[in-house]
Amino acid sequence: MSNPAQLPVAVIGGGITGLTAAYRLVQQGRIVRLFEASSLLGGAIRSERDGDWLIEAGPNSLQQTPALASFLTELGLDSVKLIARPEAKNRYIVRGGKPQAAPTSPPGLITSKLFSTGAKLRLMGEIFIRPRTRTADLSLAAFGEFHFGRELVDYGLSPFVSGVYAGDAEKLSTRHSFPSLWETEQTHGSIIRGQIAAAKAKRARGEPTGAPPIISFTEGLEALPRSLAARLPADSVSLNARVTLLTPPTSGQPWQVQWMRDNQTGTESCAAVILALPAAALAKLAIGSDDIRPLASLADIEYPPVSSLFLGYRREQITHPLDGFGMLVPPIERRSLLGVLFNSTLFTGRAPENHVALTVMTGGTRTPDLARLSDADLLSLVARELDSLLGVRGDPVFVRRTVWPRAIPQYNLGYERFLDVIATAEAAHPGLHVGGHVRDGISMTNCISSGFALAQKTLA
Repeated sequence: MSNPAQLPVAVIGGGITGLTAAYRLVQQGRIVRLFEASSLLGGAIRSERDGDWLIEAGPNSLQQTPALASFLTELGLDSVKLIARPEAKNRYIVRGGKPQAAPTSPPGLITSKLFSTGAKLRLMGEIFIRPRTRTADLSLAAFGEFHFGRELVDYGLSPFVSGVYAGDAEKLSTRHSFPSLWETEQTHGSIIRGQIAAAKAKRARGEPTGAPPIISFTEGLEALPRSLAARLPADSVSLNARVTLLTPPTSGQPWQVQWMRDNQTGTESCAAVILALPAAALAKLAIGSDDIRPLASLADIEYPPVSSLFLGYRREQITHPLDGFGMLVPPIERRSLLGVLFNSTLFTGRAPENHVALTVMTGGTRTPDLARLSDADLLSLVARELDSLLGVRGDPVFVRRTVWPRAIPQYNLGYERFLDVIATAEAAHPGLHVGGHVRDGISMTNCISSGFALAQKTLA
Protein backbone atom coordinates (compact mmCIF):
# COMPACT_ATOMS: atom_id res chain seq x y z
CA MET A 1 0.00 0.00 0.00
CA SER A 2 1.22 3.51 -0.83
CA ASN A 3 2.02 5.96 1.89
CA PRO A 4 -1.19 8.03 2.23
CA ALA A 5 0.85 11.22 2.60
CA GLN A 6 2.34 10.57 -0.86
CA LEU A 7 -1.06 10.21 -2.50
CA PRO A 8 -3.11 13.22 -3.58
CA VAL A 9 -6.21 14.44 -1.80
CA ALA A 10 -9.15 14.59 -4.21
CA VAL A 11 -11.08 17.84 -4.03
CA ILE A 12 -14.31 17.52 -5.98
CA GLY A 13 -15.88 20.87 -6.82
CA GLY A 14 -14.01 24.00 -7.89
CA GLY A 15 -16.16 26.64 -6.24
CA ILE A 16 -14.81 28.87 -3.50
CA THR A 17 -15.01 26.10 -0.87
CA GLY A 18 -13.10 23.56 -2.95
CA LEU A 19 -10.52 26.13 -4.07
CA THR A 20 -9.90 27.26 -0.49
CA ALA A 21 -9.50 23.66 0.72
CA ALA A 22 -7.15 22.81 -2.16
CA TYR A 23 -5.06 25.93 -1.58
CA ARG A 24 -4.68 25.27 2.12
CA LEU A 25 -3.70 21.62 1.52
CA VAL A 26 -1.06 22.67 -1.02
CA GLN A 27 0.28 25.21 1.47
CA GLN A 28 0.64 22.36 3.96
CA GLY A 29 2.68 20.30 1.52
CA ARG A 30 -0.03 17.92 0.33
CA ILE A 31 -0.58 16.87 -3.26
CA VAL A 32 -4.04 17.81 -4.52
CA ARG A 33 -6.22 16.79 -7.46
CA LEU A 34 -9.11 19.17 -7.98
CA PHE A 35 -11.97 18.06 -10.26
CA GLU A 36 -14.47 20.59 -11.63
CA ALA A 37 -17.34 19.48 -13.88
CA SER A 38 -17.63 22.85 -15.67
CA SER A 39 -15.10 24.82 -17.70
CA LEU A 40 -14.68 27.49 -15.00
CA LEU A 41 -13.45 27.66 -11.43
CA GLY A 42 -15.14 29.83 -8.83
CA GLY A 43 -18.69 28.47 -8.88
CA ALA A 44 -21.27 31.25 -8.67
CA ILE A 45 -18.61 33.97 -8.31
CA ARG A 46 -18.59 35.55 -11.77
CA SER A 47 -17.19 39.01 -12.51
CA GLU A 48 -17.05 40.51 -15.99
CA ARG A 49 -15.56 43.76 -17.24
CA ASP A 50 -17.25 45.29 -20.31
CA GLY A 51 -15.65 48.64 -20.95
CA ASP A 52 -16.36 50.80 -17.90
CA TRP A 53 -19.11 48.45 -16.65
CA LEU A 54 -18.24 45.83 -14.04
CA ILE A 55 -20.88 43.10 -13.80
CA GLU A 56 -21.24 40.69 -10.91
CA ALA A 57 -23.40 37.78 -12.04
CA GLY A 58 -23.36 36.10 -8.62
CA PRO A 59 -22.41 37.53 -5.22
CA ASN A 60 -21.77 41.28 -5.23
CA SER A 61 -19.90 41.82 -1.98
CA LEU A 62 -18.14 40.07 0.87
CA GLN A 63 -18.08 40.62 4.64
CA GLN A 64 -14.50 40.93 5.83
CA THR A 65 -13.98 39.20 9.18
CA PRO A 66 -10.54 39.45 10.84
CA ALA A 67 -9.72 35.91 9.67
CA LEU A 68 -10.70 36.75 6.11
CA ALA A 69 -8.63 39.94 6.20
CA SER A 70 -5.54 37.89 7.09
CA PHE A 71 -6.35 35.43 4.30
CA LEU A 72 -6.61 38.20 1.70
CA THR A 73 -3.29 39.62 2.85
CA GLU A 74 -1.77 36.15 2.49
CA LEU A 75 -3.07 36.01 -1.09
CA GLY A 76 -1.65 39.45 -1.92
CA LEU A 77 -5.08 40.97 -2.60
CA ASP A 78 -4.85 44.00 -0.31
CA SER A 79 -3.70 46.26 -3.16
CA VAL A 80 -6.88 45.57 -5.16
CA LYS A 81 -9.32 45.41 -2.24
CA LEU A 82 -12.17 47.91 -2.15
CA ILE A 83 -14.07 48.95 0.98
CA ALA A 84 -17.71 49.89 0.49
CA ARG A 85 -18.05 53.64 -0.01
CA PRO A 86 -19.49 55.78 2.82
CA GLU A 87 -22.31 56.77 0.46
CA ALA A 88 -23.57 53.17 0.67
CA LYS A 89 -24.36 53.37 4.38
CA ASN A 90 -28.16 53.35 3.97
CA ARG A 91 -30.24 50.20 3.51
CA TYR A 92 -33.63 50.91 2.02
CA ILE A 93 -36.74 48.82 2.63
CA VAL A 94 -39.95 49.41 0.71
CA ARG A 95 -43.03 50.24 2.79
CA GLY A 96 -46.27 51.55 1.38
CA GLY A 97 -44.71 51.62 -2.07
CA LYS A 98 -41.83 53.90 -1.03
CA PRO A 99 -38.21 53.13 -0.09
CA GLN A 100 -37.55 53.98 3.57
CA ALA A 101 -34.09 54.01 5.12
CA ALA A 102 -33.77 51.21 7.67
CA PRO A 103 -32.48 52.30 11.10
CA THR A 104 -28.84 51.44 11.76
CA SER A 105 -28.61 52.60 15.40
CA PRO A 106 -30.86 52.99 18.47
CA PRO A 107 -31.29 56.76 17.86
CA GLY A 108 -32.06 55.98 14.23
CA LEU A 109 -34.76 53.55 15.31
CA ILE A 110 -36.55 56.25 17.29
CA THR A 111 -36.75 58.63 14.31
CA SER A 112 -37.24 55.98 11.63
CA LYS A 113 -40.34 56.16 9.44
CA LEU A 114 -40.05 52.47 8.60
CA PHE A 115 -41.65 51.20 11.82
CA SER A 116 -44.66 52.33 13.81
CA THR A 117 -44.44 53.58 17.41
CA GLY A 118 -46.00 50.31 18.58
CA ALA A 119 -43.36 48.27 16.78
CA LYS A 120 -40.59 50.38 18.30
CA LEU A 121 -41.97 49.90 21.81
CA ARG A 122 -42.32 46.16 21.18
CA LEU A 123 -38.69 46.00 20.06
CA MET A 124 -37.48 47.83 23.18
CA GLY A 125 -39.24 45.28 25.36
CA GLU A 126 -37.27 42.42 23.78
CA ILE A 127 -34.36 43.07 26.11
CA PHE A 128 -36.33 41.57 29.01
CA ILE A 129 -36.76 38.10 27.43
CA ARG A 130 -35.03 35.44 29.52
CA PRO A 131 -32.90 32.51 28.28
CA ARG A 132 -34.85 29.48 27.08
CA THR A 133 -34.12 26.03 25.66
CA ARG A 134 -36.49 24.99 22.90
CA THR A 135 -37.29 21.36 22.18
CA ALA A 136 -38.36 22.04 18.60
CA ASP A 137 -37.04 24.24 15.83
CA LEU A 138 -38.91 27.38 14.77
CA SER A 139 -39.28 29.11 11.46
CA LEU A 140 -37.46 32.43 11.26
CA ALA A 141 -40.81 34.20 11.05
CA ALA A 142 -42.11 32.55 14.23
CA PHE A 143 -38.81 33.16 16.04
CA GLY A 144 -38.74 36.79 14.94
CA GLU A 145 -42.36 37.37 15.90
CA PHE A 146 -41.74 35.95 19.38
CA HIS A 147 -38.82 38.31 19.94
CA PHE A 148 -39.71 41.42 17.97
CA GLY A 149 -43.36 41.31 16.90
CA ARG A 150 -45.01 40.81 13.53
CA GLU A 151 -44.26 44.23 12.08
CA LEU A 152 -40.52 43.74 12.53
CA VAL A 153 -40.84 40.38 10.79
CA ASP A 154 -42.76 41.85 7.84
CA TYR A 155 -40.57 44.91 7.34
CA GLY A 156 -37.23 43.76 8.77
CA LEU A 157 -36.62 40.05 8.86
CA SER A 158 -38.61 38.90 5.81
CA PRO A 159 -37.03 41.32 3.31
CA PHE A 160 -33.60 40.51 4.72
CA VAL A 161 -34.26 36.79 4.19
CA SER A 162 -35.49 37.48 0.65
CA GLY A 163 -32.30 39.39 -0.08
CA VAL A 164 -29.87 36.87 1.43
CA TYR A 165 -31.52 33.50 0.78
CA ALA A 166 -34.10 34.45 -1.87
CA GLY A 167 -36.12 32.48 0.66
CA ASP A 168 -39.24 32.51 2.80
CA ALA A 169 -38.99 33.38 6.50
CA GLU A 170 -42.08 31.26 7.12
CA LYS A 171 -40.18 28.17 5.94
CA LEU A 172 -36.54 28.75 6.86
CA SER A 173 -35.21 27.08 10.00
CA THR A 174 -33.87 29.43 12.67
CA ARG A 175 -31.60 26.73 14.04
CA HIS A 176 -29.92 26.01 10.72
CA SER A 177 -30.17 29.21 8.67
CA PHE A 178 -29.21 31.59 11.51
CA PRO A 179 -27.61 29.41 14.21
CA SER A 180 -26.17 32.44 16.03
CA LEU A 181 -29.71 33.66 16.81
CA TRP A 182 -30.67 30.21 18.08
CA GLU A 183 -27.63 30.03 20.34
CA THR A 184 -28.04 33.60 21.59
CA GLU A 185 -31.59 32.87 22.73
CA GLN A 186 -30.39 29.87 24.73
CA THR A 187 -27.58 31.77 26.44
CA HIS A 188 -29.10 35.24 26.86
CA GLY A 189 -32.78 35.02 26.02
CA SER A 190 -32.88 38.49 24.52
CA ILE A 191 -31.17 38.83 21.13
CA ILE A 192 -30.46 42.48 21.88
CA ARG A 193 -28.88 41.65 25.24
CA GLY A 194 -26.83 38.90 23.58
CA GLN A 195 -25.51 41.34 20.98
CA ILE A 196 -24.53 43.80 23.70
CA ALA A 197 -22.67 41.02 25.56
CA ALA A 198 -20.91 39.90 22.37
CA ALA A 199 -19.75 43.45 21.66
CA LYS A 200 -18.47 43.79 25.24
CA ALA A 201 -16.53 40.53 24.93
CA LYS A 202 -14.97 41.70 21.67
CA ARG A 203 -13.86 44.96 23.26
CA ALA A 204 -12.26 42.99 26.08
CA ARG A 205 -10.31 41.00 23.50
CA GLY A 206 -9.29 44.15 21.63
CA GLU A 207 -11.38 43.21 18.58
CA PRO A 208 -13.49 45.60 16.49
CA THR A 209 -17.12 45.66 17.62
CA GLY A 210 -18.93 47.10 14.61
CA ALA A 211 -20.31 45.24 11.64
CA PRO A 212 -17.59 43.69 9.46
CA PRO A 213 -16.58 45.91 6.53
CA ILE A 214 -18.22 45.17 3.18
CA ILE A 215 -15.56 44.63 0.53
CA SER A 216 -14.89 43.67 -3.07
CA PHE A 217 -11.97 44.06 -5.50
CA THR A 218 -11.26 46.47 -8.33
CA GLU A 219 -12.17 43.85 -10.94
CA GLY A 220 -14.87 42.16 -8.88
CA LEU A 221 -15.13 39.26 -6.48
CA GLU A 222 -13.79 36.77 -9.00
CA ALA A 223 -10.34 38.10 -8.12
CA LEU A 224 -10.46 35.80 -5.09
CA PRO A 225 -11.03 32.44 -6.84
CA ARG A 226 -8.61 33.51 -9.59
CA SER A 227 -5.94 34.19 -6.99
CA LEU A 228 -6.51 30.81 -5.33
CA ALA A 229 -6.43 28.98 -8.66
CA ALA A 230 -3.18 30.70 -9.63
CA ARG A 231 -1.53 29.28 -6.52
CA LEU A 232 -2.37 25.67 -7.31
CA PRO A 233 0.09 23.56 -9.32
CA ALA A 234 -0.91 23.64 -12.98
CA ASP A 235 -1.28 19.87 -13.21
CA SER A 236 -3.50 19.66 -10.11
CA VAL A 237 -6.71 20.98 -11.70
CA SER A 238 -8.97 19.11 -14.12
CA LEU A 239 -11.76 21.14 -15.72
CA ASN A 240 -14.75 19.61 -17.53
CA ALA A 241 -14.10 16.53 -15.39
CA ARG A 242 -17.24 15.06 -13.83
CA VAL A 243 -16.59 12.58 -11.04
CA THR A 244 -18.96 9.61 -11.43
CA LEU A 245 -17.77 7.06 -8.87
CA LEU A 246 -15.88 6.98 -5.60
CA THR A 247 -14.59 3.60 -4.47
CA PRO A 248 -13.71 3.60 -0.76
CA PRO A 249 -10.53 1.95 0.50
CA THR A 250 -10.68 -1.85 0.75
CA SER A 251 -8.04 -4.43 1.62
CA GLY A 252 -5.44 -1.78 2.25
CA GLN A 253 -6.07 0.01 -1.06
CA PRO A 254 -6.63 3.80 -1.22
CA TRP A 255 -9.67 5.67 -2.49
CA GLN A 256 -10.32 5.35 -6.22
CA VAL A 257 -11.80 8.40 -7.94
CA GLN A 258 -13.35 7.84 -11.36
CA TRP A 259 -14.25 10.74 -13.64
CA MET A 260 -15.40 11.46 -17.19
CA ARG A 261 -14.00 14.07 -19.57
CA ASP A 262 -14.51 14.25 -23.34
CA ASN A 263 -16.16 10.81 -23.22
CA GLN A 264 -13.00 9.40 -21.72
CA THR A 265 -12.83 7.79 -18.28
CA GLY A 266 -10.00 8.37 -15.85
CA THR A 267 -9.23 6.88 -12.45
CA GLU A 268 -6.89 8.11 -9.73
CA SER A 269 -5.82 6.73 -6.36
CA CYS A 270 -6.26 9.25 -3.54
CA ALA A 271 -5.61 9.36 0.18
CA ALA A 272 -8.86 11.17 1.02
CA VAL A 273 -11.81 12.83 -0.70
CA ILE A 274 -13.29 16.28 -0.14
CA LEU A 275 -16.76 16.91 -1.59
CA ALA A 276 -17.52 20.61 -2.09
CA LEU A 277 -20.51 20.27 -4.40
CA PRO A 278 -24.09 21.53 -4.58
CA ALA A 279 -26.82 19.18 -3.44
CA ALA A 280 -27.86 17.92 -6.89
CA ALA A 281 -24.31 16.81 -7.72
CA LEU A 282 -23.88 15.17 -4.32
CA ALA A 283 -27.15 13.30 -4.82
CA LYS A 284 -25.96 11.79 -8.11
CA LEU A 285 -22.56 10.69 -6.84
CA ALA A 286 -22.05 6.93 -6.54
CA ILE A 287 -19.94 5.77 -3.61
CA GLY A 288 -18.99 2.10 -3.58
CA SER A 289 -18.76 -0.70 -6.10
CA ASP A 290 -22.55 -1.35 -6.11
CA ASP A 291 -23.36 2.07 -7.56
CA ILE A 292 -24.93 3.14 -4.25
CA ARG A 293 -25.82 6.82 -3.91
CA PRO A 294 -25.86 7.47 -0.16
CA LEU A 295 -26.49 11.19 -0.63
CA ALA A 296 -29.41 10.74 -3.04
CA SER A 297 -31.95 12.33 -0.69
CA LEU A 298 -30.09 15.67 -0.93
CA ALA A 299 -31.85 16.09 -4.26
CA ASP A 300 -34.88 17.13 -2.18
CA ILE A 301 -33.15 20.29 -0.91
CA GLU A 302 -34.95 23.31 -2.32
CA TYR A 303 -32.90 25.56 -4.61
CA PRO A 304 -35.14 28.29 -6.06
CA PRO A 305 -34.28 30.02 -9.34
CA VAL A 306 -33.01 33.60 -9.24
CA SER A 307 -32.50 36.08 -12.07
CA SER A 308 -29.79 38.72 -11.71
CA LEU A 309 -30.38 41.67 -14.04
CA PHE A 310 -27.54 44.19 -14.26
CA LEU A 311 -28.77 47.52 -15.63
CA GLY A 312 -26.85 50.66 -16.54
CA TYR A 313 -28.45 54.11 -16.75
CA ARG A 314 -27.42 57.70 -17.25
CA ARG A 315 -27.50 59.35 -13.84
CA GLU A 316 -30.16 61.84 -14.86
CA GLN A 317 -32.57 58.98 -15.66
CA ILE A 318 -33.03 58.24 -11.93
CA THR A 319 -34.55 60.64 -9.42
CA HIS A 320 -33.70 58.62 -6.29
CA PRO A 321 -30.36 59.67 -4.72
CA LEU A 322 -29.19 56.01 -4.64
CA ASP A 323 -27.42 56.87 -1.40
CA GLY A 324 -27.21 53.34 -0.06
CA PHE A 325 -26.24 49.72 -0.39
CA GLY A 326 -29.53 48.95 -2.07
CA MET A 327 -33.23 48.38 -1.57
CA LEU A 328 -35.07 45.31 -0.29
CA VAL A 329 -38.71 44.60 -1.08
CA PRO A 330 -40.75 42.85 1.65
CA PRO A 331 -43.06 40.06 0.42
CA ILE A 332 -45.96 41.80 2.16
CA GLU A 333 -45.64 44.65 -0.35
CA ARG A 334 -46.59 42.20 -3.14
CA ARG A 335 -44.05 43.51 -5.62
CA SER A 336 -42.22 41.58 -8.32
CA LEU A 337 -38.68 42.26 -7.06
CA LEU A 338 -36.60 40.70 -4.31
CA GLY A 339 -34.33 43.71 -4.16
CA VAL A 340 -32.07 46.12 -6.00
CA LEU A 341 -28.37 46.66 -5.38
CA PHE A 342 -26.90 50.11 -6.03
CA ASN A 343 -23.63 48.77 -7.48
CA SER A 344 -22.05 52.05 -8.49
CA THR A 345 -22.77 53.58 -5.10
CA LEU A 346 -21.40 50.57 -3.26
CA PHE A 347 -18.01 50.39 -5.01
CA THR A 348 -16.02 52.56 -7.40
CA GLY A 349 -15.34 51.45 -10.96
CA ARG A 350 -18.72 49.82 -11.62
CA ALA A 351 -20.09 52.27 -14.20
CA PRO A 352 -18.84 54.95 -16.62
CA GLU A 353 -18.70 58.55 -15.51
CA ASN A 354 -22.14 60.15 -15.12
CA HIS A 355 -23.78 56.72 -15.19
CA VAL A 356 -25.07 54.38 -12.50
CA ALA A 357 -25.38 50.60 -12.23
CA LEU A 358 -28.15 48.63 -10.55
CA THR A 359 -28.60 44.89 -10.05
CA VAL A 360 -32.21 43.75 -9.85
CA MET A 361 -32.97 40.35 -8.29
CA THR A 362 -36.17 38.45 -9.09
CA GLY A 363 -37.46 34.94 -8.43
CA GLY A 364 -36.71 33.04 -5.24
CA THR A 365 -39.01 30.70 -3.35
CA ARG A 366 -42.02 33.03 -3.38
CA THR A 367 -42.06 33.98 -7.07
CA PRO A 368 -39.89 31.43 -8.91
CA ASP A 369 -41.68 31.92 -12.24
CA LEU A 370 -40.48 35.52 -12.45
CA ALA A 371 -36.89 34.29 -12.70
CA ARG A 372 -37.87 32.29 -15.79
CA LEU A 373 -39.50 35.12 -17.74
CA SER A 374 -38.12 35.99 -21.15
CA ASP A 375 -35.67 38.88 -21.28
CA ALA A 376 -38.26 41.18 -22.87
CA ASP A 377 -41.00 40.34 -20.37
CA LEU A 378 -38.65 40.68 -17.41
CA LEU A 379 -37.30 44.03 -18.60
CA SER A 380 -40.83 45.34 -19.04
CA LEU A 381 -41.84 44.22 -15.55
CA VAL A 382 -38.67 45.59 -13.95
CA ALA A 383 -39.02 48.92 -15.75
CA ARG A 384 -42.46 49.46 -14.20
CA GLU A 385 -41.19 48.58 -10.72
CA LEU A 386 -38.08 50.77 -10.94
CA ASP A 387 -40.13 53.69 -12.24
CA SER A 388 -42.52 53.38 -9.29
CA LEU A 389 -39.91 52.81 -6.58
CA LEU A 390 -36.82 54.74 -7.69
CA GLY A 391 -38.08 57.14 -10.33
CA VAL A 392 -36.24 55.47 -13.19
CA ARG A 393 -37.14 57.00 -16.57
CA GLY A 394 -36.43 55.49 -19.97
CA ASP A 395 -34.62 52.38 -21.13
CA PRO A 396 -31.30 51.25 -19.67
CA VAL A 397 -28.21 51.96 -21.75
CA PHE A 398 -26.60 48.67 -20.69
CA VAL A 399 -28.19 45.31 -19.88
CA ARG A 400 -26.71 42.01 -18.78
CA ARG A 401 -28.79 39.15 -17.38
CA THR A 402 -27.78 35.97 -15.58
CA VAL A 403 -30.25 33.27 -14.57
CA TRP A 404 -29.37 30.80 -11.84
CA PRO A 405 -31.87 27.91 -12.22
CA ARG A 406 -30.80 26.50 -8.83
CA ALA A 407 -29.46 29.46 -6.90
CA ILE A 408 -29.31 29.05 -3.11
CA PRO A 409 -30.02 26.04 -0.87
CA GLN A 410 -32.89 26.70 1.52
CA TYR A 411 -32.18 25.62 5.10
CA ASN A 412 -35.87 25.03 5.71
CA LEU A 413 -37.50 23.46 8.75
CA GLY A 414 -36.45 19.81 8.96
CA TYR A 415 -33.07 20.49 7.35
CA GLU A 416 -31.37 18.31 9.96
CA ARG A 417 -32.46 15.24 7.99
CA PHE A 418 -30.11 16.27 5.19
CA LEU A 419 -27.29 17.00 7.61
CA ASP A 420 -27.80 13.57 9.17
CA VAL A 421 -27.50 11.92 5.74
CA ILE A 422 -24.18 13.69 5.18
CA ALA A 423 -22.86 12.75 8.62
CA THR A 424 -23.89 9.11 8.10
CA ALA A 425 -22.04 8.93 4.79
CA GLU A 426 -18.89 10.38 6.37
CA ALA A 427 -19.07 7.94 9.29
CA ALA A 428 -19.45 5.00 6.90
CA HIS A 429 -16.45 6.08 4.82
CA PRO A 430 -13.45 7.37 6.81
CA GLY A 431 -11.48 9.82 4.73
CA LEU A 432 -14.61 11.31 3.12
CA HIS A 433 -15.33 14.94 4.06
CA VAL A 434 -18.33 16.96 2.86
CA GLY A 435 -18.71 20.73 3.13
CA GLY A 436 -19.68 23.92 1.37
CA HIS A 437 -22.97 25.77 1.07
CA VAL A 438 -25.09 22.66 1.44
CA ARG A 439 -23.84 22.20 4.99
CA ASP A 440 -21.83 25.10 6.38
CA GLY A 441 -23.73 28.27 5.44
CA ILE A 442 -24.47 30.02 2.17
CA SER A 443 -22.35 33.18 2.31
CA MET A 444 -18.93 33.48 0.71
CA THR A 445 -17.42 33.91 4.16
CA ASN A 446 -19.13 30.70 5.32
CA CYS A 447 -17.86 28.81 2.28
CA ILE A 448 -14.28 30.01 2.73
CA SER A 449 -14.37 28.96 6.39
CA SER A 450 -15.75 25.60 5.27
CA GLY A 451 -12.80 25.17 2.92
CA PHE A 452 -10.35 25.78 5.76
CA ALA A 453 -12.21 23.29 7.98
CA LEU A 454 -12.28 20.62 5.27
CA ALA A 455 -8.53 20.95 4.72
CA GLN A 456 -7.91 20.71 8.47
CA LYS A 457 -10.04 17.56 8.78
CA THR A 458 -8.07 15.96 5.97
CA LEU A 459 -4.75 16.88 7.57
CA ALA A 460 -5.77 15.60 11.02
